[in-house]
Amino acid sequence: MINNNKTNSSEQQLADIAKEFVKQNKSRNRWRLFFILIFIGYFGFISFLGIDESGLLDDVLKKDSPFAAEVILNGTIQTEGEINADDALELLQQAFEAENSIAVILRLNSPGGSPVQSSQIYSGILRLKKQYNKKLYVVIDDICASGCYYIAASADKIYADKSSIVGSIGVVMSSFGLVDAINKLGIERRLYVSGEHKGMMDPFSNEDEFTVSHIQENIIQKSHKIFIDAVKHTRGDKLSQNTDLFSGLIWLGEEALELGLIDGIADANTVATTVIGVSERVIYEQEKTILEQITEASSKGIALVLRNEIFSNNFPGHIK
Repeated sequence: MINNNKTNSSEQQLADIAKEFVKQNKSRNRWRLFFILIFIGYFGFISFLGIDESGLLDDVLKKDSPFAAEVILNGTIQTEGEINADDALELLQQAFEAENSIAVILRLNSPGGSPVQSSQIYSGILRLKKQYNKKLYVVIDDICASGCYYIAASADKIYADKSSIVGSIGVVMSSFGLVDAINKLGIERRLYVSGEHKGMMDPFSNEDEFTVSHIQENIIQKSHKIFIDAVKHTRGDKLSQNTDLFSGLIWLGEEALELGLIDGIADANTVATTVIGVSERVIYEQEKTILEQITEASSKGIALVLRNEIFSNNFPGHIK
């Protein structure tokens, strides 16, 4: 009988311990869930602030009424560069085909780059303008030189700031000659080719007159002529007769206007409201991954909170 009572007592104690363990575990789970929800809520709020600050929500709403589609291209022009024909024309296609886009503004900021990529974007813009019967206006930011101006020449009109750098209508190809350097080091160059001129740009071999002449006449000058013809085709009588126009020189906005390289001094907002006649602009730029968008939105949200906190603490009379 005593043994049975002891057994029952032990079982009861174990049951009580189990219940207490379950109770504590449930409590811990509740707190864990609570903090997870707090974190998600905070992260979502910060992301919302960042998205709202970046104007993504506004862009969605703006597309329901007439707007100017603004494509932004910034960086060097290369096959795998910040500006390349595939990505640029994809953005421009979206801008042109948007149902309520009245016209397209192309914001350019580039020192130039590949003549091939520039030519493809130039031709693609001419095709899109004809296909959708919409005008395209270029607005130059800091610089639009060389291949960038090649692209800009496809526009119906080009605008820039007074301090924008414009021009550099020319072609350049460069390399190094290291023949004397390897001679001083006692290095002998051994080059094996099939084709008499296959090694003509080898920096460790002596340069000959035929190579220089061939590259100058058949590469540099012909590429330059293609560039000039493209600019003349679209700019036409707008261009001045200044002999330096196609020399590779660059100018600031006001002189570029005098030379006929641009059509006016204005920013994107002025072009939208005054030239196109709409108050809304929708930005089209290279898409980012979901993770990049969330990270950027969160960063902007945190920066916004910090900025508001700093200003509220340092400026008397600020209303929270």
